[in-house]
Amino acid sequence: MIGLTGTTRLLKALGDETRLRILNLLSQEELSGTDLMEILNMGQSRISTHLTLLREVGLVVDRRAGRRSFYSEASGSAASFWKEVRGANQTSPEFQADTEGLEALRKRRKESTRAYFDRVAARFGDEDLPGRTWEGLARALIHLAPRARFADLGIGDGMLTMMLAQVAAHVTAVDLSPVMLSQLASRAKQAGINNIKFLQGDIEDLPLPDASHDVVVASQALHHINDPARCLQEARRILVPDGQLLVIDLLAHNEEWVREKLQHIHLGFTENGLEREIKQAGFQNVQVFRAARDPEPPHLMTLVAIARNA
Repeated sequence: MIGLTGTTRLLKALGDETRLRILNLLSQEELSGTDLMEILNMGQSRISTHLTLLREVGLVVDRRAGRRSFYSEASGSAASFWKEVRGANQTSPEFQADTEGLEALRKRRKESTRAYFDRVAARFGDEDLPGRTWEGLARALIHLAPRARFADLGIGDGMLTMMLAQVAAHVTAVDLSPVMLSQLASRAKQAGINNIKFLQGDIEDLPLPDASHDVVVASQALHHINDPARCLQEARRILVPDGQLLVIDLLAHNEEWVREKLQHIHLGFTENGLEREIKQAGFQNVQVFRAARDPEPPHLMTLVAIARNA
């Protein structure tokens, strides 16, 4: 119950086309003010004014990530009323055009990520990459069953993929960057490894059939993607019943420089946060532990998570 005053403010907030368009976008995905400016082709001041009003009436919530603020659709009585409004206008030309703009933004994000990894592929082995410790990998590998069908999501420099291929029946290497895959294919050929399938694709929308793999590995990949939860859901989809998940990533940190230099979207994960994401994706027997700290500054900690497909 929001009362007459609250109802009046809510109706006023919804009585503006731009605010309705913002809400429609935020109902599909968490976005930054910059994202909204790009999609709606509006200035910062105008977007900020609308977001402030929407937040005040309980239709939008925000969170800080370093210097940036991200906005998403709120829950509650005000949001319930908005959902009815959105449902009645779902096919409006304005909403459809904005959704197309959102899809274009997603595409540009992926192209930017792919371009980064294509650009650094040749020198990846020499890059200063947080969380890339042999100790962390070794501790993780002892949890993997040999002679299984592995999927390696986001191959990076391919070292882990090559290690897996030595114990696996088959490895599917999935990466957004064709250059990364090509370089891995060359190294595998030189090493006489012939049980790797190289597949260019989005790890948030895997081009793989259901229940096709025994073990899925995501090593230092989740912090590079917009929606880690979606990737974990996809991992579960391609796993057989009782299949195993292995996640290697970074413990939450405050090193903002990795966003621009290394294309990190998320600054690591807390143990509880990563465990919660994996459980919400439908996995059981989830264990999350700290594996190793980088010997070089800024001494970031590697997290390892293992889980079983229900």
